[in-house]
Amino acid sequence: MPEPLDAIARVLTRLQRSPFRARFTLSAPDQRYLSTRDMTTITQHAQHFIQTRLAPAFPHHDGKQTPMRGHPVFTAQHATASCCRGCLAKWHNIPKGRPLSKSEQHFISALIGAWLEQQPRQVTMTRKQLELF
Repeated sequence: MPEPLDAIARVLTRLQRSPFRARFTLSAPDQRYLSTRDMTTITQHAQHFIQTRLAPAFPHHDGKQTPMRGHPVFTAQHATASCCRGCLAKWHNIPKGRPLSKSEQHFISALIGAWLEQQPRQVTMTRKQLELF
């Protein structure tokens, strides 16, 4: 069952009030990566990262398991405070020390997807398109 959009919007608004969370934006390589894949694929990547890096009760290297760059989902995880169990506890009231439920995993995935969807995208043009100008 999809998360209500208003609940996701409220969380994103609250996160934007944090100077640390608000500073995250997609890099040019992340934008290029997103432009070559559909959101279904990106959501599958997010779900995989959540399942393997966040869902266990005691994730390996918790607090350091999400790189700061290298994939748009990683950036989104930091922006949405879903990068480690400590941030999940602080920002989303999801306690540490127990596995994430399927609904919690779905919520995190939906939050990441919503953040990615609202990010500005650079328009990339081919050489031929540029020659037309």
